[in-house]
Amino acid sequence: MSFFEKQFKLQENGTNVRTEIYAGLTTFMTMAYILIVNPNILSASGMDAGALLTATAVASALGTLCMAFFANYPFALAPGMGLNAYFAFTVVLTYGYSWQTALTAVFIEGIIFIILSAVNVREAIFNAIPYNLKKSTSVGIGLFIAFIGMQNAGIIVNNDATLVGLGNVKSVPVALALIGTLITVFLVIKKVRGALLFGIIITYILGIICQLAGIYVVDPANGVYSLLPSGIVSAPPSIAPIFGKLDFSNVFSLDFLVIIFSFLFVDLFDTLGTLIGVSSKAGFLDKDGKLPKIKGALMADAVATTAGAVLGTSTVTTFVESASGVADGGRTGLTSFTAGILFLVALIFSPIISAIPSFATTPALITVGLFMMEQVVEINFKDYTEGFPAFIGITMMVVAYSISEGLVFSVISYVVLKAVSGRSKELNPVIVIIALLFLVKLLVG
Repeated sequence: MSFFEKQFKLQENGTNVRTEIYAGLTTFMTMAYILIVNPNILSASGMDAGALLTATAVASALGTLCMAFFANYPFALAPGMGLNAYFAFTVVLTYGYSWQTALTAVFIEGIIFIILSAVNVREAIFNAIPYNLKKSTSVGIGLFIAFIGMQNAGIIVNNDATLVGLGNVKSVPVALALIGTLITVFLVIKKVRGALLFGIIITYILGIICQLAGIYVVDPANGVYSLLPSGIVSAPPSIAPIFGKLDFSNVFSLDFLVIIFSFLFVDLFDTLGTLIGVSSKAGFLDKDGKLPKIKGALMADAVATTAGAVLGTSTVTTFVESASGVADGGRTGLTSFTAGILFLVALIFSPIISAIPSFATTPALITVGLFMMEQVVEINFKDYTEGFPAFIGITMMVVAYSISEGLVFSVISYVVLKAVSGRSKELNPVIVIIALLFLVKLLVG
């Protein structure tokens, strides 16, 4: 029996080494942008960008490997989008705290999550969310992922009149993203193993051809960068400028407690929403809608957040892009193990990783959105006490650009509609408490 079979129980989960490695590659490719984006965002707080690249890669690898060995699930972790922006632009630039203090808040958040995971509080919250809301969360995340992909490629852009609008379909990146999406879906139709990964690679190669032919014109001033890597390998930047730089001097201030609560809230429900959505798509939920081994998955998230703060990065969380690997057949921790190792490898091959553009990963994200949309038929829309909360949750995830806000509106409306319809017996105490906390969150901001 091979190490991989013994450790990850491949046959038991109906998979094999090749499928899992393909899936891990796909997950990594759809997440690799975090190695570029996270340092760009956090460096606005005054942190060293080079050190942030190393911290991002190491924290992502650590969290993803923890997921592989703690829970044997194909989920990957990295510093969360939204949470990193809150760290840099709100906590540091708006509230005026140092980035060292912000890292301390993330560190304490991680410690709290380790405790909550150990005593099963986070698991109880997961299990309390009704079946229909679990399914709608998966659908909402699918649309959210597709929307992110379209934004990344410029298919959808900001519009002053209508907030969002169609981008310039004549531009090369948009055209390549759309062509790549059709190619990816075609590969899926033909049941090509690793279709999402091949879609990314083919789209990237088409981009390189366009650049060499002079069709894709490099213009860094307008955000159009060369698709040709500047090199093959390079030494990882030193992590020393940000490693272990925690500052506990403001721990007992009221504002600091508010900051910790904000990190806790967003990370808790973003993670739960992601686990619900991706697990539902992968078929991991049991007949009661519970996720076996969820304690290990939540502990991986908590340990990664705590360690990530020491390394010098914002909250580490489970990524919705994990759905791309699941869609490519990933079913065990070997998928996340592969992705985790690739995050470390990326430190050496960062010139190549950095050259892969957003439009090349867009086809995978849009296709994953299609896969996750399949579960909409399992939602009971005929019973409006079930259907409306599902509908509003799906909608808010996209229009509010937040998985957690989608859960907020779906849970509150679920509890209210059940109560006013004389069906309060269908409510469990935990979901009622969650709804009350959500309501307080909405009212106090």
